[in-house]
Amino acid sequence: MEKLRIAIQKSGRLSEKSLALLKEAGISLNNGSRKLRSVAQSFPLEVIYLRDDDIPQYVEDGVAHIGIVGENEYAEKQCEVDLIERLGYSRCRLSIAVPKSEQYLSLEELDGKRIATSYPVILENYLQEHGVKAQIHVLSGSVELAPSIGMADAIFDIVSSGSTLISNGLKEVEVIMKSEAVVIASRNINKDIQAVLNDLIFRVRSVMTASNNKYILLNAPNENLQQIIDTIPGMKSPTVMPLAEEGWSSVHSVLSETEFWGHIDRLRELGAQGILVIPIEKMIV
Repeated sequence: MEKLRIAIQKSGRLSEKSLALLKEAGISLNNGSRKLRSVAQSFPLEVIYLRDDDIPQYVEDGVAHIGIVGENEYAEKQCEVDLIERLGYSRCRLSIAVPKSEQYLSLEELDGKRIATSYPVILENYLQEHGVKAQIHVLSGSVELAPSIGMADAIFDIVSSGSTLISNGLKEVEVIMKSEAVVIASRNINKDIQAVLNDLIFRVRSVMTASNNKYILLNAPNENLQQIIDTIPGMKSPTVMPLAEEGWSSVHSVLSETEFWGHIDRLRELGAQGILVIPIEKMIV
């Protein structure tokens, strides 16, 4: 059976999280060194390890059927591939930053200025949309140093926590794009590979859905049972079972963690007790 080839970044946080996602989806890989290639043991899939900025081109050329890459690289390379799934991890933003000592009021202030970046396509498109003409200097690394050595007046780069900007005397002034890990796919996948890909995406979605939700168990006084059910309705309807103690029921439901914390005070007001919040390993919806 032909294997689905997936391109993953050689190393780094995105690589680690992508491999962990495959493992959670029941796909174990051999070749622990993962220098070039790994083959799954119980699923028709092989992984090839590439530089992140090479992945879109390899997928477009059909060397890999799909790839996991930062959305920023997908947008920058503008290859003929399809974005088929957002994965929700490795989130960051691409922003313009200027020296902290500089006053900044609007994007128009960058007109005629020099901006250093590793993402000239994204930046150029954004500036054109807003009618700003700047000199773009393309750098492959250490972009944040450019203003301090007189190479540029501003930078356009990836920002996560912002600590790198602060340590280099810069401040973030414009968020141009938000990015996360995404799955991109070739536009020339045959029927057999598409079937394997569909299975993989199904597994990945099950893992992602589980990670975003919690199994909630609580004891509820019967006089407030309907109000508690209305507060945590779950995916379809909670499970309600009578307790040995008369006048009480056990309520089981599934909620996102955000929803749960938003309702906890109301549940306590209604007399809910013994509230348990349990992680879900897999979730088929």
